[in-house]
Amino acid sequence: QVQLVESGGGLVQAGDSLRLSCTASGLSLSNNNMAWFRQAPGKEREFVSAIKWTGATTYYADSVKGRFTISRDDARNTVYLQMSSLKPADTAVYSCAATSWGTFSQSSATRAAVYDYWGQGTQVTVSS
Repeated sequence: QVQLVESGGGLVQAGDSLRLSCTASGLSLSNNNMAWFRQAPGKEREFVSAIKWTGATTYYADSVKGRFTISRDDARNTVYLQMSSLKPADTAVYSCAATSWGTFSQSSATRAAVYDYWGQGTQVTVSS
């Protein structure tokens, strides 16, 4: 049984940093493409970042490029999202997702339908 468990969310001030973690069980990160999505109240879920199964390729939404960094630790089977220079607009529930989709690209990475497994999410609130 596959499980993705996020942690690390919280309440921070604008300009602060936060690191989210997503620990997987029942699947290996080295065989899966991993991503972070977020959903703010009243808004649609949006793509944040993804890392290809090779670990060598990463993708970012324009809104977070230069501020967020995705990485993974295969030994811990955990993917991270390091967030810096946080803005109130970053306030959302952040969820990680996994897919073994073979033709993973910038285009497919942003599509929620591509992902097979989802975590429950962790709340990030950025105050101004």
